[in-house]
Amino acid sequence: MEKITFNKPYFTGNETRYIEEAVKSMKISGDGIYTKKCHDFFEQKYSFKKCLLTTSCTDALEMAAILINTKEGDEIIMPSYTFVSTSNAFVLRGAKIVFADSKSDHPNIDVSKIEALITPKTKAIVPVHYGGLACDMDEIMALAKKYDLFVIEDAAQAIDSFYKGRPLGSIGHLSAFSFHETKNIISGEGGMLVINDDQFFDRAEIIREKGTNRSKFYRGEVDKYGWIDIGSSFLPSDIIAAFLFAQLENLDRIQEKRKQIWNSFYEKLADSKNKGNFRYLEINENQTNNGHLFALILNSLEERTALIDFMRKDEVMPVFHYLSLHKSPYYQDKHDGRALENCDRFADTLLRLPFYHDLTIEDIEKITSLVNCFFDGK
Repeated sequence: MEKITFNKPYFTGNETRYIEEAVKSMKISGDGIYTKKCHDFFEQKYSFKKCLLTTSCTDALEMAAILINTKEGDEIIMPSYTFVSTSNAFVLRGAKIVFADSKSDHPNIDVSKIEALITPKTKAIVPVHYGGLACDMDEIMALAKKYDLFVIEDAAQAIDSFYKGRPLGSIGHLSAFSFHETKNIISGEGGMLVINDDQFFDRAEIIREKGTNRSKFYRGEVDKYGWIDIGSSFLPSDIIAAFLFAQLENLDRIQEKRKQIWNSFYEKLADSKNKGNFRYLEINENQTNNGHLFALILNSLEERTALIDFMRKDEVMPVFHYLSLHKSPYYQDKHDGRALENCDRFADTLLRLPFYHDLTIEDIEKITSLVNCFFDGK
């Protein structure tokens, strides 16, 4: 019996060829020919103002925290239902994280709860587009304008997804994407900072290059470079960019296949869902579906645990997702004590089904049959 893992990276076929070309170019450090190709791709396809590849989405978020001058005592508002990198990037700079609850029907941040959390110390709002589904960005940007705050989109899961026709990652002042092997478009590890506010263009390059103006030196804009700001080594090898570019060339085809898989899950589980056995993450008229994941919202933690055990006996590996950051061992004594009930409920009941490009019709049938059999047998 072959195991159906939660994730399996997809290869287009040109990854190793482009890596070989990058090696033959004799420039395999950062900002080589394939890095430029990737930057150009994103800036042209999605009209992002400026893109900078990074070694991870975590690094992109850390760059964003530096760019907005996050300092001791600043407050950053974000959902508690997210990956630790979203929070850690700002904690590293001394900020206090003010966690907001999720919506009742979706893990995305509940915009109606944000304004009450804003204080004179608030520096930024960090919405996380969970599952590639857009947060209520018009409302978030209106709050940011009203209180003079920065907005940094955590778009780790949101490649090729849109809000009211606008690409996610293009709306906030800054945004961060992930190309980890669990994402739609991958480079193993890897990420990207998108800069939509002109004031950050020059400094972003400097921070990414260890705090130096080396990028300007390489372009012939200065006759020597030096240390002029804080920073770190955030830029990836061109070998990583070469792998990524092979994926980007096939983005539309990859996305089409993932959406077909998503639709198959939706249809094959609809009867069980309609019986009240679980809920889907529904998509509203302002959002598009980028086929990043397929999640079921179960009715209890016990039921989710039982379903996971039931499926794993047949070598199918579903997984849950985030734990509430406000209850984490590191941050629980730093949280202000507010109950975040929706966040906690998703931490207990959200289940992700195996989802990757090469899932076959037979795989999908087995996964959905096991879910249906579990509930039919109860």
